[in-house]
Amino acid sequence: MAGRLQGKVAVVTGGCSGIGLATVRRFAQEGARVVIGDIDDAAGEALVDELGGPATATYVHVDVTDKDQVEVLFATAHQGYGSVDVAFNNAGISPPEDDSILDTDLDAWRRVQEVNLTSVYLCCKTALPYMLEQGRGSIINTASFVAVMGAATSQISYSASKGGVLSMSRELGVQFARQGVRVNALCPGPVNTPLLQELFASDPDRAARRLVHVPMGRFAEPEEIANAVLFLASDESSFITANAFLVDGGISGAYVTPV
Repeated sequence: MAGRLQGKVAVVTGGCSGIGLATVRRFAQEGARVVIGDIDDAAGEALVDELGGPATATYVHVDVTDKDQVEVLFATAHQGYGSVDVAFNNAGISPPEDDSILDTDLDAWRRVQEVNLTSVYLCCKTALPYMLEQGRGSIINTASFVAVMGAATSQISYSASKGGVLSMSRELGVQFARQGVRVNALCPGPVNTPLLQELFASDPDRAARRLVHVPMGRFAEPEEIANAVLFLASDESSFITANAFLVDGGISGAYVTPV
């Protein structure tokens, strides 16, 4: 069924690559006008052209850890297209310096927390007033399967940040449910994105340890995760809020996965 986001306005952070890119394309296919937030200006402008220009999409350069820039991102959506119906707060990092707690220094810890958790706080805080005024809205925050279980390969700040995203999403989902705003945490398993490909290139053994735990025996494709985001953004999920929406190939349900 096409047109599931017809007439809606969506903001997507991290929209120029990976899950964000696949979601931007999926949203546009379903009739949404999309404001793309990222730091890759060349890719952002090319994506706007691909989607049909300003009538369909707008690119905004945004550092998601900067309050003023986040406010400009959402104001652009509201001023340019008239509403903020969907916020997919997806930007995140997973740097190699984030490892075991014994090896991760404070600067690395803080950087991951700022990009992965504080940015979601800023985006929710900025999107909510628009949605509350409208009496409707769907916020989807990218957490991870590591928010609900221990990771096979330690990334202490990443795991902690995603647990924070999940907890914050639950609280906001409960708080604003009766005001027409839904808030859910998307919890993907490992996804075939540039982040994961970089991990394979830099540490194949560490990356391979992730795959052995996936019952389906493969990583997700970004388009598969985008389909889940579309469901949470659309009215088809109208009775779902404060939820950890797992799209993980069975990882969280497995005790031991045969090889």
